[in-house]
Amino acid sequence: MALLELYTEYNRVWIPDAEHVWKSAEIIKDFHIGNNVLDLLLEDGTEYFYPVDTSKPELPPLRNPDILVGENDLTALSYLHEPAVLHNLKVRFVESRIIYTYCGIILVAVNPYKQLPIYGDAIIHAYSGQNMGDMDPHIFAVAEEAYKQMARNHKNQSIIVSGESGAGKTVSARFAMRYFAVVSKSGSKTRVEDKVLASNPITEAIGNAKTTRNDNSSRFGKYTEISFDRRYKIIGANMRTYLLEKSRVIFQADNERNYHIFYQMCSCAHLPEFKNLRLLSADKFRYTCMGGEITIEGVDDKKDVEETRRTFSLLGLKEDFQSDVFKVLAAILHLGNVEIRNNGEDKSSVPPSDPHLVVFCELLGVSAEGLVRWLCHRRIILVAETVVKPMPKERAVNARDALAKQIYAHLFDCIINRINTALQVPGKQHAFIGVLDIYGFETFDVNSFEQFCINYANEKLQQQFNLHVFKLEQEEYMKEDIPWTLIDFYDNQPVIDLIEAKMGILDLLDEECLFPQGTDQSWLQKLFNYLDTNPLFEKPRLSNEAFVIQHFADKVEYQCRGFLEKNRDTLYEELVDIMRSSKFPFLANFFQEEEQSTVNSRGVKVRPARPGVKPANKQLRTSVGDKFCSSLSLLMETLNATTPHYVRCIKPNDEKLPFEYDSRRVVQQLRACGVLETIRISAQSYPSRWTYIEFYSRYSILMSHQEADLSDKKQTCRNVLQRLIQDPNQYKFGRTKIFFRAGQVAYLEKLRLDRLRGACVTIQKHVRGWSKRRKYLRMREAAIILQEYIRGKRTVRKTVSAVTLKQGWATVVLQRHWRGYRMRQIYQVVRLASITIQAFTRGWMARKRYKKMMKEQKALVLQKYARAWLVRRRFQTMRRLVLNVQLSYRVQQLRKKIEEQNKENRGLMERLTSLANSNSQTMDRLQRLESQLEKSNNQNASLEAREKKAKEDASLTIAQLQKEIDALSLEKQNLEKRFEASTKEAKESFDQIKRDLLEEKEYEARLRKIAENNIEIQRHDHEKEVETLKEEMKRLKEERVSLQRKLEEGEQVNSDLQEQVIQLTKHVKAIPELRRDLSNLQNQRNSIDRRMKQHSEQARAKMNEIMRQLLGGVVEEEVLLGLSPKNCEKIYEVEDLLEAFDGLQKATRILENHQREQKESYETQVEGLKLKVDHLQNENSKLQNLFQEKSNVNENIREEVSRLSSENSVIPELKLQVSELQRQKQELEAHVEEQSRELADKTEEITNVLQRKINEESSQRRHLEEKAEELEELKRELQGRVEELEEENNHLKRQQLMESEVKSKLRQETSRLTAENMDFEEQLDQKDTLIKKLQNQIRSLEASQKAKQTSTPAIPKDYLGMLEYKREDEPRLIQNIILDLKPKGVAVNMIPNLPAHILFMCIRHADYLNDEAKLKSLMNATIGAVKKVIMSHLKDFELLSFWLSNTYQLLNCLKQYSGEEEFMKQNTPHQKKHCLKNFDLSEHRQILSDLAIHIYHQFITVMEKTIAPAIVPGMLEHESLQGISSMKPTGFRKRSNSIYEDSETYTISSIIQQLTDFHSTMSQHGMEQGLIKQAVKQLFFLVGATTLNNIMLRKDMCSCRKGMQIRCNISYLEEWLKEKDLQSSNAIDNLRPLSQAAWLLQVNKSTDDDAKEITEQCPELNPVQIVKILNSYTPIDDFEKRVTSSFVRKVQSLLQGREGSTQLMLDLDYRFQVTFPYCPSSQALELLQVPSSLHLGFLTRI
Repeated sequence: MALLELYTEYNRVWIPDAEHVWKSAEIIKDFHIGNNVLDLLLEDGTEYFYPVDTSKPELPPLRNPDILVGENDLTALSYLHEPAVLHNLKVRFVESRIIYTYCGIILVAVNPYKQLPIYGDAIIHAYSGQNMGDMDPHIFAVAEEAYKQMARNHKNQSIIVSGESGAGKTVSARFAMRYFAVVSKSGSKTRVEDKVLASNPITEAIGNAKTTRNDNSSRFGKYTEISFDRRYKIIGANMRTYLLEKSRVIFQADNERNYHIFYQMCSCAHLPEFKNLRLLSADKFRYTCMGGEITIEGVDDKKDVEETRRTFSLLGLKEDFQSDVFKVLAAILHLGNVEIRNNGEDKSSVPPSDPHLVVFCELLGVSAEGLVRWLCHRRIILVAETVVKPMPKERAVNARDALAKQIYAHLFDCIINRINTALQVPGKQHAFIGVLDIYGFETFDVNSFEQFCINYANEKLQQQFNLHVFKLEQEEYMKEDIPWTLIDFYDNQPVIDLIEAKMGILDLLDEECLFPQGTDQSWLQKLFNYLDTNPLFEKPRLSNEAFVIQHFADKVEYQCRGFLEKNRDTLYEELVDIMRSSKFPFLANFFQEEEQSTVNSRGVKVRPARPGVKPANKQLRTSVGDKFCSSLSLLMETLNATTPHYVRCIKPNDEKLPFEYDSRRVVQQLRACGVLETIRISAQSYPSRWTYIEFYSRYSILMSHQEADLSDKKQTCRNVLQRLIQDPNQYKFGRTKIFFRAGQVAYLEKLRLDRLRGACVTIQKHVRGWSKRRKYLRMREAAIILQEYIRGKRTVRKTVSAVTLKQGWATVVLQRHWRGYRMRQIYQVVRLASITIQAFTRGWMARKRYKKMMKEQKALVLQKYARAWLVRRRFQTMRRLVLNVQLSYRVQQLRKKIEEQNKENRGLMERLTSLANSNSQTMDRLQRLESQLEKSNNQNASLEAREKKAKEDASLTIAQLQKEIDALSLEKQNLEKRFEASTKEAKESFDQIKRDLLEEKEYEARLRKIAENNIEIQRHDHEKEVETLKEEMKRLKEERVSLQRKLEEGEQVNSDLQEQVIQLTKHVKAIPELRRDLSNLQNQRNSIDRRMKQHSEQARAKMNEIMRQLLGGVVEEEVLLGLSPKNCEKIYEVEDLLEAFDGLQKATRILENHQREQKESYETQVEGLKLKVDHLQNENSKLQNLFQEKSNVNENIREEVSRLSSENSVIPELKLQVSELQRQKQELEAHVEEQSRELADKTEEITNVLQRKINEESSQRRHLEEKAEELEELKRELQGRVEELEEENNHLKRQQLMESEVKSKLRQETSRLTAENMDFEEQLDQKDTLIKKLQNQIRSLEASQKAKQTSTPAIPKDYLGMLEYKREDEPRLIQNIILDLKPKGVAVNMIPNLPAHILFMCIRHADYLNDEAKLKSLMNATIGAVKKVIMSHLKDFELLSFWLSNTYQLLNCLKQYSGEEEFMKQNTPHQKKHCLKNFDLSEHRQILSDLAIHIYHQFITVMEKTIAPAIVPGMLEHESLQGISSMKPTGFRKRSNSIYEDSETYTISSIIQQLTDFHSTMSQHGMEQGLIKQAVKQLFFLVGATTLNNIMLRKDMCSCRKGMQIRCNISYLEEWLKEKDLQSSNAIDNLRPLSQAAWLLQVNKSTDDDAKEITEQCPELNPVQIVKILNSYTPIDDFEKRVTSSFVRKVQSLLQGREGSTQLMLDLDYRFQVTFPYCPSSQALELLQVPSSLHLGFLTRI
């Protein structure tokens, strides 16, 4: 559609206005080609006829629809021109109080002259990581874009901040640098980012001053390069300055000030550190009082100087340097007060006694005489001589001022260099972001050399800006495949050539400065002569001391006065020499550096834009203009090598009033800063650009049903546009966007509005018709009712007569009597019934009262007995406590007696061992005698041959033998006496032991009775243990009696042997017969051996039968043969019997292994068989020992007989003794045979028992196996513990003996040792008690096990809820249950929190054993392993959830079973038995609690990071309500974020699905409901806070329809809470601020009642947030109304008294305090089984 066709009725235009620049008017008549006027209606109601040239009509610019007004980006406007931009900025600034606006790539910042709450750290974090167009315009968004492009493209960036004085450039640059410092913290100790920010107060103090336009105006240009490393962390910075305004040091205009640092020093003149500077008040120094203003409203110079000194220190500039700086600054002030007098014509002088001169010379260490001379004189060097010429006062004052300017300039450069040095840190720079804070285009009433340089720099920057905008525009067209057409844009290269080209203004200025007699007028004349033909250079009509340049922004007239002097910036060489010879090194270095710089480089070390003129001598240095050109060229090279970002600061008014908008001043700055040029370039092509999705969503109302049904939305948009706009040149289709010419979007909005208006009219028509019909029907119904009533009245009147009245009266009388009769009848019935009910009721009440009295009487009786019972119970409790104390004391005394008795027993055992050794020696002697007897048998023949000779020698031999026999008899008598003595002692000791044991038994019986009474009260379960203890004592008594009997038998045998020896000594003559008897004995022995062999073979056969019965059908025959004894000939030996039993054991083991492979239940059966075999082996071993004793006695007799026979072979009297020995031997053999028979019978009986019990014990073996293993392990542990305790007791006894010996030496430590001993004894008592208890349990279990061999089948096991493991298995336990555990398998296949229960059961076992070291090791290993798992999986949500649940459950278990009353209230009786007994784990509970808190916070962090990307798209951007679109056109900033890019689309369903996943995972892991509610509450806070923060920072989200979408999404979240039964978590309360913000977007906002309702209904929002939402409210359609500024002020006035936070943003890092409520577990530990998949087979259930 052509632009002229849009000038129709009701459309609005902009017409020029002298006061407001542009004003709005409405077209009241369509315009047609050929009309000479445009009929308009102004806003004040007057008509205006706008003249139009018919030949070439130039119509006023059209006004954008209200929906497009107030956009974030000016390029989103349909009509792009100056009035549209001006109006859009005004609406945003004045009505919405928004100071930032995009204009393509430019950020326009309007100075509000007021502190705004939009620069906090929360705002910085909100913009961090966001795309530039997603949030409201902000300086932080530009900084984030620069930072992101640097990191993404690895290219240096620049932020160019420009604007005129007072526009806010310095503040904007400061905020940009602060953003980089916050988002890219280095993390090092150097804190470079803090130093970068700290440089701002220093540079502002020495480079900023108060001007008429700005209280803190930067009087120099600054380019700060912030360096980043490869991780994009700040590692340093560098600062470059441009064109310091040195003239301000010596001169200030009215209402202006010098640099801030001078006034800061003067305000602190009274401080001790400034006393030596001899400072005065600022109004007493010439250089600080020229402008008449020495203070600034709202600025405290004293505080500022403290801040300046603090930042000096922060940058590492020490006190010495600061002192030197203040000295130089004070000297400058004193120099300005040096008085120069006029001494006639062309002469001047300075009084030597001038106080300021003296102070200046003292501070700077210069010669006062030389300074006085060369201030008033000048040296002229001629060809032949040197002449000193006096100077007039005017030139002397200029020389003084030039010296002051030069010193200050050197000081400024020195401070900047030191700051740069302080900002450099070690490390290589990877990239940098430069922030350019430079003066904008300036035009004053009087413009001089400074304004000329400033405008020259802005021309260069504008050229660079134009090229960059043109390049971006071209890239956009090429990206979208739009044909590129050349755009005519303003090129300011001719102006730049006019200034810097050869024979240009700067070149002619430098040339004129070379001539000593050159003046400003002569230079101006050269300009007129050389540049008169240039169209951009003009000569003023009314002035001969000025020239005019046509800049890109405006024409500027420059006054030529002072150009040469300022460009030369000369200082006489004599004054330089005086400064150079100063005794103050800090000052002397300034001018030494100048000399070196002049000699070496002759200027700046950069290549100038044009060849410079080399000076001819020392005095002709590089001019200021040349230096400025060189530094500006270097700056442009830097900017061209970076990606620029532009910030244009606008000053809204000259009065510095907050939020006041002066359109004339603003439009002037917009023209000067290039914003309008950007608009013009955009408007020449296709300024409006919509994505296909945005166009489809916005203009779907204009589509037909056929077009809307197409699946290809891009083709649908093409069809609709081709139908609506006939001219194809008015739009272009790109790859992802549609490009529109100016005005086309407004035309589409008009069509859309017309369609909506028509729809509204139709809806109104039908609604009004329905309302009228409803009203008509109600009236018709009322009329019909009235008619019926009136007609009824008439009928009644017609039918009434006297007869009818009488009949009616009679009827009434009849009815009255009849009704009376009926009522009396009913009354009688009711009365009778009431009396009956009352009777029964009163009887019931009386009986109830009687029963109550009876119950009360009975209650009194019950109370009497109950109270008596309670008193008796208290008495019994007290008595029980006393008895316990007595029992503990008596047990302690008994323990000491037992220890003494054990010591005596050990002595007796040693004696018995010595007797056994002597017996073994005797047996050795008997063996030797037997060998000698054999030799005597061999020599029998020789003895017969030599019988005669023997008879001769018999007498001699008999005599010798008689002597030997006498000696032997004496020796035997001695041995007999010793043996009798030892036997007697042993008997006495055993008698004593017996008596002690009897006493001990009686005493233990008494103790047992006491213990039984106590246990019956506490636990009824111990009765069996007491009974088994009695049986055990009886068994011990029987064993002791049998042992005594055996000892008596041994004594009898020894006495018999002694008698036999005596008889042998008497009868030594029957040697030949003794030989025969011996041979008979040998034969008998062989027969006994054969019989024993037969018995052994029978036993072996029975053993084989047992093994075959056990292993029949299980293993092969070879295995059975392998288990049988290999040497069958020696089966009668004892060792072979043991071997047979070993074979039986092996067979049992084989059977066990086979049954374990077949079925798991057979394991316990085999183990039970093993226990039976062990028991039988013990019985057999006892029998074998008995047999061994008898065989030993037989051997002793045989050896003794052989010895005596060899010694007495010639004595016949030995026959009788041998026969006696033979008789005894026979008796012994008979006894041995009897024992063998008993052994065989026992073996047969065992075999029968085994065969009979195999089937019976199949059901018992499963229980017995675990029980036996546990008992064996427990027995071994107890034995170890007993040995350790015995060693400890021995050690304690030794210590007590030592203490008794050195008691006199340790009296000072008696009290301490006594206390320690008492504590230790208590611990020992506890351990002894536990040991005895465990020993009794072992004995009782052994007894019960023996009893079960002949008893009925065993009862099922009663587990204690503990898991036993070995100390060396602890690493395996931790590895399997914590480090290698996978949450998914545990959560799905097992019960929740299984690891926590397993760990606690292991902890219980360690506590049960009273093993402190094991318990601490397990707890520390558990906590350390959980920490390790968490630290190695910080981002694994499932694992964090799993271990949070298990850590919390373990903490609850430690509380539940701690034994504390507060945690045991809900425990079952069985759980109360499982409480910890020996250790207090409260410290470990605290550590576990801290660990759980740490896991919880990491768990919340992971959930927040997971759900955070979906919050804003799901809650704000996604349109959950179909048909309610809130899309609006976007500007340039959205172009880089194409909708067709591959990115995940989040909806409210995504958020709900993520919450569901979180909830299901936590529930699967068995997390306690209270903990789940806290986590959900934290997540809902994040959702609400993130969404609300984005609303605060996104103006496009503040609309009525968006409020509907938000409330709909909140309802979805509320339904999710109800579905998951989480309403009690109060999570929905965290969405109240968001809900109230959504309500605020929907509610009416126009009347006073609306304002009151808003203040009442939004208690969760603070005033700042409410005002921000109201100011940001943006209508989507023309039917909606904007919020007026008066309404906002009205709401503000109502909110003044409200207390609360003043922060705009909610803190996203806020965490609710987590609590771990105590929740006891109902899990029965004794029923818990460890799955085999956990590989925890080394754990044993107790």
